[in-house]
Amino acid sequence: MNGASRQALAAARERLDALTDSTSVDAAKLAEELAAVTALLDREVSLRRVLTDPGQPGEAKAELAGRLLSGQVGGPAADLVSGMVRSRWSQPRDLVDSVEELSATAELTGAQQAGSLDDVEDELFRFGRIVESSPALRAALTDRSATTTAKTGLLGGLLGGRATPATERLVVRLVTRPRGRSLEAGLQTLSRLAAERRDRMVAVVTSAVPLSDGQKQRLGAALARLYGHPMHLNLDVDPEVLGGISVRVGDEVINGTVADRLEEAERRLAG
Repeated sequence: MNGASRQALAAARERLDALTDSTSVDAAKLAEELAAVTALLDREVSLRRVLTDPGQPGEAKAELAGRLLSGQVGGPAADLVSGMVRSRWSQPRDLVDSVEELSATAELTGAQQAGSLDDVEDELFRFGRIVESSPALRAALTDRSATTTAKTGLLGGLLGGRATPATERLVVRLVTRPRGRSLEAGLQTLSRLAAERRDRMVAVVTSAVPLSDGQKQRLGAALARLYGHPMHLNLDVDPEVLGGISVRVGDEVINGTVADRLEEAERRLAG
């Protein structure tokens, strides 16, 4: 996002935090209502253009949003969206993306308040690994000809009773309303937002064998010192690494596996 949209999103995040700090606001309900607003704005191109038109007064756009959403969503969701359309946006699409992000953040905030945010983070990571290892499952979940009911039913069979309700709701929204993103990109975004809820970064750690609790604690502490942020470890076991570990934080990879050293030796010999 460009400058105006970044500022508008930052302000909206602050308003969301203020709303969800109140015990009277149901964060899960707010998330669902914001997801419905996202779907509306994504579908109605002319509407999102009107609501982000820099030539229209902010108050007039807020009043329009309030009238449209009255009776469709609760007061907190309507107030939040009305505040967002008062702001300036660089592109109409940025408003839709931002409402969607706030929906996911509200869901994650509810999980944090319930003490299940760690579970949600781990479940999102494991689900991503399951999809990655099963081309047939990925094809079924991304099939454009499949109905929302069919995809929801498939996810219910996969996640129902095995994951927290928040995880199931987040994944169902992602799969049934992809908005042009790949499933993998959507899951990565959700993992990033989950990490941001407690101001920490995510490290994907791949090792040949499971790490002990002591190893995990030492690695997490070392990475926190290196990056200056608390670090959440998503752990993956891959016997093909032949020993050592590989750590990915965002786009940066710290590779200390035996396989990597063998590949480097082969490159040197070949050179």
